[in-house]
Amino acid sequence: MPRTYVVTGSASGIGAATAALLRERGERVIGVDLRGADVEADLSTKEGRIAAAAAASDLAGGVVDAVIACAGISAPVPKTISVNFFGVTEFVEALLPALRASDAPRAAVVSSMASLQPNSAEMVEAALAGDEARALEIAQGFVGDDPMTGYIVYPSSKRALARWVRRESITEAWAGAGIPLNAVAPGTVVTPMTAELLATPEGAAMVDSQVPMPLNHHQPPESIANLLIWLTSVENTHMAGQVIYDDGGADATLRGDDIWSWNDAPGAA
Repeated sequence: MPRTYVVTGSASGIGAATAALLRERGERVIGVDLRGADVEADLSTKEGRIAAAAAASDLAGGVVDAVIACAGISAPVPKTISVNFFGVTEFVEALLPALRASDAPRAAVVSSMASLQPNSAEMVEAALAGDEARALEIAQGFVGDDPMTGYIVYPSSKRALARWVRRESITEAWAGAGIPLNAVAPGTVVTPMTAELLATPEGAAMVDSQVPMPLNHHQPPESIANLLIWLTSVENTHMAGQVIYDDGGADATLRGDDIWSWNDAPGAA
């Protein structure tokens, strides 16, 4: 019996690869994007998110087996926090009733290894508090003539999303309803969003200095899509709140081999 998937960002990049692989496997896919999708919507606005979720639920007949939220932007503008955080969290929350109607509901979102990069703690906290207006105000303060200053909005949006997944995954709304909620954090994926930056030796070198990928270098979108599909399959019964760094080894390179000792008792061997 085919499962019904709702995939955001389905018109390009990771979302398009995910939707294509699911359809090849015989699953039913309801794509959501600005253009060229079953549901055309602007996820940068609350109204767009709620309308998109309602339309997707209607197309699914009120039963959604899995949501995969891939839509995102990396521009150094305030809108990035709206799309990457609120456009994910409010959208998937709006689909909770349809997910709960499934026998095996699942949800996965796309974070980024950029969640490990410098970010605005104030912006992250505003997002986690659900205060979009404040998050946008803080983001605007970073946006100026220097794109590198404005870029902090992107890692802030992804840090907030990663923390939201860990926090919400174990709540009554998700774990209590039997819905595994997880995230995938890619490294440098070759998509239309990264094409311009990777087109020059200088741009590629800058990216590689921030995202070292010793395993197989830059990755195709399918490398992320396959993991998202497994996370939202019936086989995943107990993984919850995980941010999986599918990043060619960038996380291991940057954080090293010890991410546990912060919680060891003083003097522990």
